Amino acid sequence: MLCALAAVIGALLVFIFVSVKGLPIFRHVGLTELLFSLNWTPSKSQFGILPLIIGSFLVTLGALALGAPMAILTAVFLSEVAPKSVQKIVRPAVELLAGIPSVIYGFFGLIIVIPVVRSLFGGSGFGLLTGWIVLAIMILPTIATISEDAIRAVPRSYREASFGMGATKWQTIWRVILPAAKTGIIGAAILGMGRAVGETMAVLMVLGNAPILPKSIVGPVATLTSIIALDMSYASGDHQTALFAMGIVLFLISFLFVGGVRFVSRRA
Repeated sequence: MLCALAAVIGALLVFIFVSVKGLPIFRHVGLTELLFSLNWTPSKSQFGILPLIIGSFLVTLGALALGAPMAILTAVFLSEVAPKSVQKIVRPAVELLAGIPSVIYGFFGLIIVIPVVRSLFGGSGFGLLTGWIVLAIMILPTIATISEDAIRAVPRSYREASFGMGATKWQTIWRVILPAAKTGIIGAAILGMGRAVGETMAVLMVLGNAPILPKSIVGPVATLTSIIALDMSYASGDHQTALFAMGIVLFLISFLFVGGVRFVSRRA
């Protein structure tokens, strides 16, 4: 009970601290101006964070669109197709991806992904597409591991019944196993989104960090986390308070994702 309470109290204290630091900006600037203005220019006392919110969601959804299919197919391969000798190699490799520091992914994006994107699409190479690729690799192990557990949890009788009715192995996977495991797979995707929206260092290194609405998939963009990391070291006054307000928004987004997982699990 004490350990459980410590976790709850710790989360509450962090949220209270960020709220106390960030709420004054809502009185000085106004909720509408802060959340719906497109101008983020702290030197001119313009603190509109809408481009940053949109940038965060665009980066997250794009990474999910690229990474989730790869992760789910990886989970299917490891749980239903791959022989044990292959599983012993692939599964640790996938799990290793989760342990690589995000700054290393940032270096990978800088050295490998950005030159490729620049040569294929032009521009500087810093932008949404690069962020999607890097984040897709980062969220792959989270989604793949949880999805594999969900697939393995499908009762063996489901598979036997499908084979008994004459279905092939691939028909069983597509028509029986994946629908039966969809709750766990959806939960894995939501947790992967939570990982992506909270990522800081990797996106800081590859997105270009321009607080504007992107004009194309290769255009520069900024996220809430990247601007907080860039500005916090020198921000003061309303500028600093606005950064804490971004923290409140990130907290609410995280609560939304966790609530989504709980809702999906409860429906199941």
